Amino acid sequence: MLNLVSADCLSVNTQSVQQQQRIIAAIDMGTNSLHMVIVRIDPTLPAFSIIGKEKETVRLGDRDIATGELKPEIMAKAIAALERFQKVAKTANAETIIAVATSAVREAPNGKDFLHKVESELGLCVDLISGQEEARRIYLGVLSGMEFHNQAHIIIDIGGGSTEIILGDSHEPRTLTSTKVGAVRLTTELISSDPILDVEFQYLQAYTRGMLERSVDEVLANLQFGEFPKLIGTSGTIETIAAIHAREKLGTIPSTLNGYKFSLPDLQEWVNRLQKMTNAEIAAIPGMPEKRSEVILAGAVVLQEAMMLLGVDSISTCGRALREGVIVDWMLSHGLIEDRLRFQSSVRERSVLKQASKYQVNLAYSDRVAAFALSLFDQTQGELHHWGTNERQLLWAAAILHNCGHHISHSSHHKHSYYLIRNSELLGYNETEIEIIANLARYHRKSPPKKRHENYRNLLSKEHRQIVSQLSALLRLAVALDRRQIGAIAQIKCDYYRQLQQFNLLIYPAKPDDDCALELWSLDLKKGVFEAEFGVKLVAHLEKSAIPHFS
Repeated sequence: MLNLVSADCLSVNTQSVQQQQRIIAAIDMGTNSLHMVIVRIDPTLPAFSIIGKEKETVRLGDRDIATGELKPEIMAKAIAALERFQKVAKTANAETIIAVATSAVREAPNGKDFLHKVESELGLCVDLISGQEEARRIYLGVLSGMEFHNQAHIIIDIGGGSTEIILGDSHEPRTLTSTKVGAVRLTTELISSDPILDVEFQYLQAYTRGMLERSVDEVLANLQFGEFPKLIGTSGTIETIAAIHAREKLGTIPSTLNGYKFSLPDLQEWVNRLQKMTNAEIAAIPGMPEKRSEVILAGAVVLQEAMMLLGVDSISTCGRALREGVIVDWMLSHGLIEDRLRFQSSVRERSVLKQASKYQVNLAYSDRVAAFALSLFDQTQGELHHWGTNERQLLWAAAILHNCGHHISHSSHHKHSYYLIRNSELLGYNETEIEIIANLARYHRKSPPKKRHENYRNLLSKEHRQIVSQLSALLRLAVALDRRQIGAIAQIKCDYYRQLQQFNLLIYPAKPDDDCALELWSLDLKKGVFEAEFGVKLVAHLEKSAIPHFS
């Protein structure tokens, strides 16, 4: 396995890794485009946030037909783009740039000469990585941005020159494959007409299917009995299909496509439409990125054939891929992450904590509120509500972030909390879940949810509105239980008397002589929403006996 970056290419003070945040940049020199991502790493979580992105379509895959070499003019364009990336990274105070090159440079006879030229002219070391190593880092990138819940997932990344199909779970990648079919390669080699002729299209499909069969067979062979993995798609082709699908179905492109889902029939419909269109007509499709129109048909065919071979009927997109995987790999190699599992096991938690840190949330206080909220959730589950593990996670996230609006202003801070959460990068959550978290935080105080509120109307499902109405009522009580923000209450115990429609809340103070008067007053003030939501009478009792230990 290749090292991420050779020692002489790094300018890193490894002594300070654990003490401070670090800014680094990662460049992916792909067959179609050059991408750079700049991130700020917080080693205490560990996590990273993306603070800058750059892209330039260079088409390294447009090689000399006779020799297979990279063309001089293309190499010059790539070097100019890399030089610009360096300047951007320097402006962002990046301490180092990690760069990798993939199939186009890997296969070109003069590929290594090109990388030597890059190093001599720019002082930039570029790692030439194998197809399997590319797949491994794609896996790490997806793992950093999506919760796998210890279940098997198949990842497909369609690049310009190759397609990586990966089988992995929360612990490790089980199968790493790379096949020489990509959007640029297939377009260059197999499409010569505009629009594509039927005979060319049929050959494109058959050739793609034949090339992918071995990788798919390897993935399927490593599935365990009873596993039905979800399919995750990354990179330009799949993101473009998701974007144009969303624009047509929803009327707009979501602020993030992370977690966006579309079906195989939806994809097949688009392939049939693209087949009949000229390049100019494809370019005019709303949401179609510049220069993507020339290669989107071939890329869509790769995805269609892969999904059919895999036997899956839908795919979800992930915004992270190779370049983010390069970052994760660097963090692993520099001791910022103990192992992949630690990084993956709490994608959501780390993302929430990162936002809490960003908005200077008092974590000690938020942790107490979250503990009370989860205790109320657990003790009322099956009695007052029937929500499960995922809703419990949403409640935890809202409890941690409910006060983040103070970062803007104390006045109406619950409304500011909604706005900040709604526009934050909460990895591991889809758009609907982020909307629920933001609404839960919005209703931790003041008015309960009302249909006239725009943010509440944004929840299109009755079930989602019910989640917000019920769990925000629990969050209100949790906030009241730490009214002085000093941890005055150590523990609570709930007793529900169905026949009396009465809910008793036993409160155990941290100090025996504390009457918790302010907390009890706050509970009395806030209990109305809870009582109305669940149709019960809440009675709070201060217990002076020893704090019990509940299972």
